[in-house]
Amino acid sequence: MLLAGAGIGWLASGLAGALAGVIAGAMVWFFTDLARGSRVILWLRDPQAREAPTLWGLWGEAADRSRRLLRARDQQLIESEARLQAFLAAIQASPNGVAILDRQGYIEWFNQTAAKDFGLDPQRDLGQQIGNLVRDPVFAGYYAGRDYGHEVLLAGRGSTPQRPVQLSVQLHPYGDGRLLLLSRDVTALAQAEAMRRDFVANVSHEIRTPLTVLSGFIETLQSLELDPTERERYLGLMAAQAERMQTLVQDLLTLSRLEGSPPPGFSEWIEAEELCSLCVDEGQALSALLWPEPAAPQQLRLHAVPAISLAGSSSELRSALSNLVSNAVRYTPAGGQIDITAEILSDGRVEFAVTDTGPGIAPEHLPRLSERFYRVDRSRSRESGGTGLGLAIAKHVAQRHDGELIMTSVLGQGSRFALVLPANRFRPAVAVGQGGAMRAP
Repeated sequence: MLLAGAGIGWLASGLAGALAGVIAGAMVWFFTDLARGSRVILWLRDPQAREAPTLWGLWGEAADRSRRLLRARDQQLIESEARLQAFLAAIQASPNGVAILDRQGYIEWFNQTAAKDFGLDPQRDLGQQIGNLVRDPVFAGYYAGRDYGHEVLLAGRGSTPQRPVQLSVQLHPYGDGRLLLLSRDVTALAQAEAMRRDFVANVSHEIRTPLTVLSGFIETLQSLELDPTERERYLGLMAAQAERMQTLVQDLLTLSRLEGSPPPGFSEWIEAEELCSLCVDEGQALSALLWPEPAAPQQLRLHAVPAISLAGSSSELRSALSNLVSNAVRYTPAGGQIDITAEILSDGRVEFAVTDTGPGIAPEHLPRLSERFYRVDRSRSRESGGTGLGLAIAKHVAQRHDGELIMTSVLGQGSRFALVLPANRFRPAVAVGQGGAMRAP
């Protein structure tokens, strides 16, 4: 009995010790697992502040999977941010103004073009009401009307009567009441449209005048018996009006050809001296026609021309220089002097200049002289047979040869018109080919 009781006590003591060991082990495992879990929880609360814990078991698996998910999320955020920045950079580079407005019309973002168009400051005007910054009455009415199905035209920032700037502006609703404000500089389009209207009106007027004269003469010849002298005089006047119309049509065709053909290359060459001589001959013939005796003849002087050849269209260059000479002849009074010069400038370019002793041109007219049909003295131009297209042709030819037309004048002293071509458009003269045109070797 004693042995049995001692065995039972020993067994119970052993079981109690084992149970205590199990409980102690469980407690150690529990607190160890709790510590691991706490490390994972602390990391998940702020994964950017510390490195992910390196653990084993379920918590290690959870931490590893969380780390992968966070890494994938970060990569997606980086890619989304890159796409957003690329998109914003593309809008920033747009030639049109773009501004994003919230539901209340406050500015959230705009590009540099919009800043220029509306005078906005990126540091100052973000978050401002668009109606407080764009105060044009046309835009205010458009914005308040909530009818955004059409665009409106506004005067651009810094627009002046001398240099008008015109903007096309339209609002586009999107999303939850937001607005996209788009602006476009349409100054060039408006000017082109105005030039088109003026061109049609001017052509109609220029052709209508000689047609009216011709119709009157024809009616006179049909209805009246004229003696041979009067008949001859009328026919001569009719021929002059017909020639005027033919010259006008020819100049219009020349302009059309210049605008519609590719720029001249470097395969055709013409000697500068030959070009100047031909234009002087044409100028002298026109001078004799406009200022017959007993009027004092005009003095056309061709100064020494450098021995160079020019690359480009010989017909175009001749037309441009001839127009400058004829323009000087028409506006220089009898007995006046016209000098034609050609020289190589200090910057390497070559300049062909026509200087006259005419009445000169007021400064306000100079910027518009090369416009089609623009005349300082309309009656004088028509009397001398001018079409108002000569300087426009000369400017087009200069631009097609990579050069420029420079016009200067002093009222009461005379004018100077210079055709300037770049250095790569000339070379030392070589043997002249047939008709004065030369081919590059």
